[in-house]
This record gives sequence, structure tokens and C-alpha cells, in this order.
Amino acid sequence: MRDRNQSASRYTVLREMLAPDERAIEAVVGRYQKVAPAVTRFARSLSGNDRLRVVLGPESAASPDEVVCDPRLFQAAANRAAPVTAEEMALASALHEVVHLVSTDLEGTEPPILHRLEKEAGPVGEVLFFSLEDARQERQGLAKYRGARSVLADVYLAALPAALSQAGPIGQFALGCFLLTGDYCERANLERRVDPRVEKALNEATAQCEAAARVRSPEKVLDLALELLEIARRHGLLTKLADSATAAQEKAVEKSDAAKAADGVDLVRLPSPSVKDAESYEDTRRAAQARAGLSDRKGASELAGDASTDQLLRVSQAPTVYLPTGMGGKLVVGPAPARFATFAPEGLAAMTTASRKWGLTQRQVSGELYPLFAANQRRGLRSGYDQGDVSPHAALFIGAGLYQRMYERRAARTRRSYAVSLLVDASASMLQPRTNGSHRTSWGMAAALMGAVTLARLCDELQVDFEVALFNRGFATRPDDTEWSYTRAASQTAAGLRQSHGTAADRLTTTINHYLVKSFDRRWRDAENVLAGMFWTASEPAQAALAARRNPKSSPPVSMFERAANVDEFNLIHAAERMGRLGANVRVLVILADGMTRGSVSALAASVEAVERSGTTVLGIGIGDDTVTDAYHRFEVVNRPEDLTRAMIDGTRNALRRGLALWGMDTWWLRPARGVQIDYTKELVGA
Repeated sequence: MRDRNQSASRYTVLREMLAPDERAIEAVVGRYQKVAPAVTRFARSLSGNDRLRVVLGPESAASPDEVVCDPRLFQAAANRAAPVTAEEMALASALHEVVHLVSTDLEGTEPPILHRLEKEAGPVGEVLFFSLEDARQERQGLAKYRGARSVLADVYLAALPAALSQAGPIGQFALGCFLLTGDYCERANLERRVDPRVEKALNEATAQCEAAARVRSPEKVLDLALELLEIARRHGLLTKLADSATAAQEKAVEKSDAAKAADGVDLVRLPSPSVKDAESYEDTRRAAQARAGLSDRKGASELAGDASTDQLLRVSQAPTVYLPTGMGGKLVVGPAPARFATFAPEGLAAMTTASRKWGLTQRQVSGELYPLFAANQRRGLRSGYDQGDVSPHAALFIGAGLYQRMYERRAARTRRSYAVSLLVDASASMLQPRTNGSHRTSWGMAAALMGAVTLARLCDELQVDFEVALFNRGFATRPDDTEWSYTRAASQTAAGLRQSHGTAADRLTTTINHYLVKSFDRRWRDAENVLAGMFWTASEPAQAALAARRNPKSSPPVSMFERAANVDEFNLIHAAERMGRLGANVRVLVILADGMTRGSVSALAASVEAVERSGTTVLGIGIGDDTVTDAYHRFEVVNRPEDLTRAMIDGTRNALRRGLALWGMDTWWLRPARGVQIDYTKELVGA
């Protein structure tokens, strides 16, 4: 065990050391996840079951091949004042809970222990029994893990002074028995700080506490608890009743003494439902029996069938994005729902109609850029995932022993490489009707997605690495979600989190989300149908919602666009970091939104400036909103759908052309583009 003085000098009290956001439940669970493999190995070793899984769930319960830890227990531990680090507390509290879940078994005795507690021990005896059993399990289960026991000792001893000052005689006695049985404190240290009657009682009870630490069955622990109850009674630690007291009065006094005894112990020990009291143990056992069989059918990633705990774990695992201002926040990142591809036929037809209505033409040949990029390809300086054809002289290279060198040359990213990232605001306001000439239509997101398709085709033709992502705030959807699974998970998660985490429920349910429609490492053709389905949802939101209501189990989650607020700066930084990891020399980031961030305008401006200093060109496009001028150095404000697409394409083309000019390519000959009207319905993937 660590020396207390050394420990106090090296560590700050945990509650003071952690910032408020680090004490939040998702941060606590995130720390637990880092030690989860070690905890699982410990649980398997302790139980002798190599198939045992340790997962998180709303109730602490166990089944033959599973133990379920309540994440709220870890949060309660993290909020304790103790001279330990957050990482130490995460591991020690997890091991502590697993010890009790695996070791607590009060069944199969004759007569049953719970029956004896009720008939022989009474309320006070029950508290003493569970205090001894709690300490016995910790001492025996963690005997080989001195580091974890030293953390528990530090946590308990840090709470001891306040607990002794608040507890009455019976509370001090129960607490002393717990600490002596667990070997967390010497008797001499306790005797100087307790009531004189308690001092004498602890002196007599030392033998029983030492015996409780050695026994291997809860029946013997109960026998020792009954002896401690008699010691407490002999030394006057229990409330004395008048000879004329009724049975009801006697029962009320026993409950009062039991509450005082439990309060003394609970002020120090870490909570664990399986060894708290008889009622809590019964609830834990019933929960395990109710879920027996169901847990065995779960996939390894599922968490006790609880949507709120699943969401909690998801938020804890989400990356934390840090802004140049020092502010940090969680960003839930994942693929866009694949089910939007079911709307692809309607979407491609709508795109054809929209391109004619808005007077847009798809550039089959990308103007003056095409010959310049073609020249790069002929020189072996291709940018995309395909690094060019194998040389016709490959056989000679192989024969000369130069194959490895040739392979390394093809695998290396080229000097003249380009990357484009498009971020589209996917909040509900983008679906609201806007004036377009004399009509009001929902063209904001539709025009943005049409621009995304056009930009994607331009990049695909030039073989430029590109990415398309949507961002919003709300309950985060999953890649395989349908409308039914999404709305069901959202309602269950919100209800569960409100019950278990109160005011933190909205923060945990409504997250900042970043959906990758087409990532850098995917082919455009793999994402085209999903983007087309999203276009139909955006251009005909009422029809898409009707289709989702009619067939919720097969339709995409159209309800994911229901929230209006966004925090643009976190998505901007994350997209820039992803693009920076490509190693491209010329990087263009286009952000499209219909209003300013709901975070901080100054933080967004600082983020834009930091990204541009890294060498990335950032273009902000506002739809009917000029607030982009407050945060972006390069910006466009558009009020018609046709202007939006042209602004996106022209801004990207100009940025790429500036990148070419940096490498001396501005003297190459130019060739105008040929505008061709495209029938998108002929390009349905798989048609």
C-alpha cells in the first residue's frame, strides 16, 4: 500500500483535479473503456469463466457469462474526494464492482441467509453482515492486486474524518468493523477518533473482524455479524427501549439504528448494489434472472439491451475535437445512413428535373483544369487512389531486381496532390421553404446536395481526392438505421437518460454529428445513390416524410434532420484534420450553411484562420444569409439555387487553379468546358 503522506504530496484531490467536463458521465465512461480489457481479464480469472464478458448497463446484474456494471457507479467514484488520479480511480472502481458482482452469492444455503438475516439478525445485524461481506470480498478478491487496494484505501481514508464526525456510535462501530475486516486502517488509528464506548467495542470486535477476513462462506460471515451485534448491544451502542415499549416502537427503533449504522459505512465505502443490503441484493438477482438468456443472444457490441447506456458509450468513444481557442467538445463521427439509397430512383429523377429547372449543366470536361491534370497523370503524378498504370517495362524492372523500388515509387503520395472536402449543413432550417423567384420552395439543402454531386463529379473526373460530409445537431443516427429504428432509439435513449442522468440527458442525447457521405477512401460510385436519396429527401421533404411513415422499417431515417442548431467550428476542424492526414499539397475546404454557428462566432473565425494558416483554402457559402462574412476570409452569399451550385464549383476550380499555378502550371494552354445536360436517371448504380 502506498504511504499516505507520499500519496497526498504527489496527487491532488480528485474532485479538485478534474475540470467539470472531465467529471461528466461520458468522460468517466471513456476512462473506463481504456481499462475495460484488463477488467475483463480480471473478471475471467476471478470467476474461472473464460467466456465471461464485462459490459455496461443501467442496472448492476449478472448472468452466468456476463457481468453488467452500472456506469453511474463509476461516476459516483469519480466524484469522490481522494488523493488519486482519474485513471487510478477508473481502474480501481471497475475492479471493485467486478469483485462484488462475481463473488456475491447468497443462494443455496440452508437455512437461506436472507431468511436468517430477517429472523435472527434484524435490521442492524443485516447492516453489519453486508459491511463484513463487502470488506471480505474486496480483501480476498483483490489480494493479488495491491495497487487497486491501495487506491481503495486512499479513497476510504480520505472520507474517514468526515464520516466519523457525522456518524453516531453505532455508525462508527459498523464503519470500524468494515475498515478492520478490509485491512484498510489500523485499530489504533480508529480508537483515537471514536466515541469511548465504540473504542471498547472495537477492541472486543477485532477478533471477529480478522476471522471474517479469512472465512470463505457468507454463512460464517453471518455468524460473525451476529456476534458483533451482541458486542454492540453490550457496549450500549444501540438505542435502549423502555420496558413498556410496544412491538411497533421496537421495530421503529431498530430501523433507526440500522439507518445510522448504514450511513456510517456508506459515507466511506464505494457503492455496490449487490452488497448494499438485502433488498438491493434481491433486485440485482431478479434483474439477472429476467435477462438470463437474452444476454447470451447479444452481439459483443451490445450493452445489456439498453439504448441509453448504448448512447452513453457512443458519446464517450466519440473523438474530442479541440479548437484553437482551447475549447474542446465531442463530435460523433460516422457514415451517413445507407438506407437513403432506397430513395435513389426518385432522387436521380429529381436531380435531372432540378438541373433543367435551374439551368445547370454538368461539365463533362472540366474546362482548363482537365489538360493540366491530364499532364500530371502522364507524368505519373496522379493524385487519387490510383497512382497510374504499371510501366510496360515492368518485366525488365523485375528482372533487374528493381521491383521493390518501383513499388515504393507507386505507393508514395505524389508531390502534386489535391484534396477537396465539402461540408453541408444538414439542420432542419435547410429544409425550410425559401423564396425562389415568385415561389417559395425547400431548395436550400437540395441545391447544396446538387452542388455536392456536381463537385463530386468534377473531382472524380480529375481524380482528385474528395470528401462529402453532412453536419448537424441532434440524436446521432447509425449507418444501418431505418426511420423506425432511429425514432425508437431516440425516444428510448432520451427517456432512459432523463431517468438516470437528469439534467445531463439533453447534452448526451443531442450531440454534434458529422456524417460522412463519401469519405476520401471510398469510390464515388459507392456513395452516389446515398447522396441521390438525400437529394430527394431535401427537395421533397413532405413526400419523403410520408414514405417514411408508411414504411418506417424500410425507409431511411428522415427524422435525423429535425434539429436546427449547429456548431460549425468543430466540424470544420475535424474535416481539416482528416484532409491534412492525406498529405495533399493543395487542399480546399468548402462549408455551406444557412446561418452562423450556434457555438461561438469568434471561435469559428479563429478556427478558419488556423485552418488557412495550415495551407488549406477555406470557402464559406451562406444561403440567403450574410453572416458568413463575419467568420470567413473567402465567402459567397447566394439567394438562388443556381447561384449556389455555381459558387461551389467556381470556388473549388479557382482554388485548384491557384494550386496548379504554385507549381508553374499557369502557362499551360487553356481549353473551355463543354456544358452537357445530364440525365441522372440513366446513371443509377446497379440499374
